[in-house]
Amino acid sequence: MRQALVPTLRSSLFAAAAILTVLATGQALADCTEAAQPKVNWRRCSLEGQMLTGVDLSGAMLRDATFQRATLGQAKLTDADGYRSKFISATAPGAVFDGARLIEADFTRADLTGASFREADLRNAKMVGASLARADLTGAKLSGTDLRHADLSGARWTDGTHICAESSVGQCN
Repeated sequence: MRQALVPTLRSSLFAAAAILTVLATGQALADCTEAAQPKVNWRRCSLEGQMLTGVDLSGAMLRDATFQRATLGQAKLTDADGYRSKFISATAPGAVFDGARLIEADFTRADLTGASFREADLRNAKMVGASLARADLTGAKLSGTDLRHADLSGARWTDGTHICAESSVGQCN
């Protein structure tokens, strides 16, 4: 009897330790089927081609998530954590990424016309060929950001006062 309890007790202790580890680190498992809402955990989820127009993803966990070819027009991603997320060829005109952590995010060929990136952390992000026309980059961290061929026409630059000249491509003129 005593020998039968040892493996059961050992597995119960192991399961409890695993749960406590997850709780202690604050990392819950992502539920990729959960509805779009503030603070949703979509870490490592694939939302390729999804229609997410006008959704509120404020404070969402979007690390390593894929939004390739997704539609995010007027979406609110304020204070979202999108570290290494992929928005390749996404359509997100007027989206709000204010205060978002978008380090190493990939916005290659994304339509970000009129989007807001106020105080966003875009260090080492990839924005090759993206449309940032009339975007607001006030206070954004752009160190190492790749803006090759990005359209910055009429964008508000990081200092909050300079407006990029029409036909500014790859850099704010």
